[in-house]
Amino acid sequence: MNYQAFTNETLMMMHYGAREALITDDELVTLGREPRFKVRNTLNWTMHISELETEMARRGLAFEAIEWSSPTGEHVPPSQGTSAGDGPTHLSARIAAVMRIRRH
Repeated sequence: MNYQAFTNETLMMMHYGAREALITDDELVTLGREPRFKVRNTLNWTMHISELETEMARRGLAFEAIEWSSPTGEHVPPSQGTSAGDGPTHLSARIAAVMRIRRH
């Protein structure tokens, strides 16, 4: 997505929406239910948030970065979600892999 094409207000609104989706997922998990948006488990969500926050920081916008720890405080990196056998991987490694793919 071309985040540079969006207004500051649009970027802030998208960030707010991503944060609210994560909060909703965490609330559902706390209640023993399936997360609705699967923010922690979907590579596209994590990439969206990372690229969004990068553009917001580049513009000097004030925002609170989204915390990738579970509601209990335990760090829960998002999984690739490609198959049930794939375990979670670190977000920075996944972002680096995607950036390598984009360059080719």
